[in-house]
Order: sequence, then structure tokens, then C-alpha cells
Amino acid sequence: MTPLLTLDIKRKLGLRSHRPLPHFLVLGTQKGGTTSLQEMLAEHPQVYLPECKEVHYFSLHDNEKLSWYARHFADAQAGQLRGDITPYYLFHPRAPQRIHAVLPKAKLIVLVRDPVERALSQYFHARRNGFEPLELEAALEAETKRLAGADERLKAPGSRDYSHQKHSYVSRSRYEQQLERYSNLFAAEQLMVLRSEDLFHKTEMCWVRIQAFLGLKSIPLPTPLGRANAGNSEAKAVPDAVRLVLREQLAATTAAMAERYGIIWDEK
Repeated sequence: MTPLLTLDIKRKLGLRSHRPLPHFLVLGTQKGGTTSLQEMLAEHPQVYLPECKEVHYFSLHDNEKLSWYARHFADAQAGQLRGDITPYYLFHPRAPQRIHAVLPKAKLIVLVRDPVERALSQYFHARRNGFEPLELEAALEAETKRLAGADERLKAPGSRDYSHQKHSYVSRSRYEQQLERYSNLFAAEQLMVLRSEDLFHKTEMCWVRIQAFLGLKSIPLPTPLGRANAGNSEAKAVPDAVRLVLREQLAATTAAMAERYGIIWDEK
């Protein structure tokens, strides 16, 4: 293939180098602190984020042209790093390949929360927002049936699956499975995995690490970190027996995250 032909193909695909595409993505996880991280990054003068937090190009809108995606970053100034914060990217089965095809050199950040607490937080978020009609134990029991066949249904560009987005409580907490899809495609140095708990309890340490990872000029933490998009502490009333069942279901995740990433959740 001649260089001229290669360039022509790239132009047809919309992969021209001057398009303002992201330098980094925050992949997830849902209910893991991504909104708080967005607020931190938005205050760094070297970072540009779109007005909408979740662009969803690689999950819900991959049927759109790349120019549609690029328009979200058109107002970035020279020298700013452009970022896309969409927590569904971590869980969506096709997002890793789609991201790699368009942004193979992107930096990727993942926040992971105690998997049991994250699952419960997602459930109560769904209840508050009218996405979940079932009580907790019934919803957890129904999850497998609700999500059956979702990966196949999500293969088509622009496809959506309601339960995959809204009722994936335990499934979204299986971080080791989701991270493996990314580690199979991206170099280890492109991926940063942080405990959500550390973002809130060791905020300055995390802020230093995030800036270094992205290659940003180091500046002090802009403002005290709040808990954006927090719930109403409903999970405190969940019976110990339900938590124990969830802990057993997610034991493989807990073990894998400790072994592969040194992340342990009995430390706060």
C-alpha cells in the first residue's frame, strides 16, 4: 500500500491528525467517584473537558461520525489535554476495541470502589431515579436473566441494552474481567487504576499521581473534594446476610484486584 493510498483511507475514515480528539479517557467505574474526579480535572488549566460529562461515543454513539465526537473538543485551547469521562466505557463489552481503533495511544484512568459497596450504590441510584422497580434481593436475583444475551445485542453500532446499563449491579463490580479487556489491547503504562476510596481519603496523593500520569504541570489541589453525585446512605440499612452473599459472589474480583493491582479494600 502506497503512503498516498494510506492517507486517502485515513481521510475517508475521518482519522486526520488535526481532529481534536481526546488524549485521555476516564473509563469508570459507575458510582466510583468519576464525577468528583471530573470536577478536579476541570479546574486544571491544562485540561479541557466537554460540557457534557459522558460523551458515550464508544458505547452508545459509535454509529456517529468521528467528526461528531471531535466537535465535543473543538473549543480546547492549544496545549490543553482533552479528556472524555464516560464510566460506561469500562463495562461496555465493545468499548475497548472501539477505543483502541481510534485512540490507540490514549491514557486511561479507572477508579475502582469496594465491589460490594459499588453494587449496592448502583442499585439505590437506580431506585432513586426510577430505573429499578424491584426490591434489592429480587433485583440481584434477576440480574443474570436480565443481562442474558446483552453482549450479543450490543455488537451493532449505536445499539443499547437497558438492563446492561441500569441493572448490572454485580456484573459491573467484576473489575478484573473488564480491566482484562483493556490490558489485552493497551500497554500497561497507558492504564492507571486507583481506589475510589483513596480519591476521597488520600486526595492529595491521588491528585499528584494523576497529574504525573497525564503529564500535567503539578498544581495544588484546586478546591476541597466533595462527594459529587453521592447517594442518601441507603446502603447502611442493607442486612449483613445480603452483604455476605455479595462478598462471596465477588470474592474472585477482590482476590484478582489484590494480586494484579495491589488494591485491597479492607484498608480505608
